[in-house]
Amino acid sequence: MAKRLIPTLNRVLIEKIVPPSKTTAGILLPESSAKLNSGKVVAVGPGTKDKAGNAIPVAVKEGDTVLLPDYGGTQVKLGDKEFHLYRDEDIWALSMTELFGIMFSRTILFRGWM
Repeated sequence: MAKRLIPTLNRVLIEKIVPPSKTTAGILLPESSAKLNSGKVVAVGPGTKDKAGNAIPVAVKEGDTVLLPDYGGTQVKLGDKEFHLYRDEDIWALSMTELFGIMFSRTILFRGWM
């Protein structure tokens, strides 16, 4: 599957996350409600080197959930799955739940009720 494709330099292989089209209660969601473009990191290249020859590692690791730009990346099809190759610099951010875990999302929910 995706493990056969190993990105070079600072490239990152990402499988995009398709947002659900309806809620668990069965309410259909419009396409505009899922504006955030996110994906799961499947494979990471070794990174690049600066002019002095020092290694610059990639900022993400396998398994991270990241936010992506609407356009860009190179589409790659492996078997029946679709992946995208992005440069490390093109990835906008890590998902907040990945950084702070479940306690962060509970804190936001708690503060929202106040």
